[in-house]
Amino acid sequence: MTPDLFPPAHQDESLEPGATRLAGFAEPAAPAIWAAVQTIAAAAPFRHLVTPGGGTMSVAMTNCGAAGWVSDRRGYRYEPRDPLTAAPWPAMPALFSTLAARAAAAAGFANFTTDVCLINRYDPGASMGLHVDHDEQDFSAPIVSVSLGLPAIFLWGGKTRTEKPRRLPVTHGDVIVWGGPARRNYHGVLKLRDGAHPLLGRQRINLTFRRAL
Repeated sequence: MTPDLFPPAHQDESLEPGATRLAGFAEPAAPAIWAAVQTIAAAAPFRHLVTPGGGTMSVAMTNCGAAGWVSDRRGYRYEPRDPLTAAPWPAMPALFSTLAARAAAAAGFANFTTDVCLINRYDPGASMGLHVDHDEQDFSAPIVSVSLGLPAIFLWGGKTRTEKPRRLPVTHGDVIVWGGPARRNYHGVLKLRDGAHPLLGRQRINLTFRRAL
């Protein structure tokens, strides 16, 4: 993948030490990313996971890479095989790992390598409650979150659930990276408003790159 697909970010915004929003960073590569997501979903379909408490997530999900994040009555965890198909998760495209490494470096985290990518599909009305990503084995690595499609409101919280989160608009191609002192901050997404995006239609796709194993 040619480097000019990932130009230096413009209008970067520091959220706090260890957390940066890179405006439009992934936009030039969006058509190729979206095509890859569709290929992944053909092998490992999007599904609405059940939480340990018995609820059903409004966000649909799939994965690629060395493992996939799953949830059911037994808890949250990473699994090397897709529970729906018993097959290994689709391999992570080189495009994805390159994007994640370049975004992390732009946010101050050099030499980031990702082994998993969680892919969330938000249809209108879907949301993600405040949570901390803590199922990974390596907390020294950052999280790289890529937004495609419809705009959304990303909730950026603090170290406790009681701290009032900031409401950050994220649009097509925006990337948020957090790690270091911000690695275990609470975050979430408000209910997605309806609309139509020229490339993705009535949905938002969020790719979250991590080093989990």
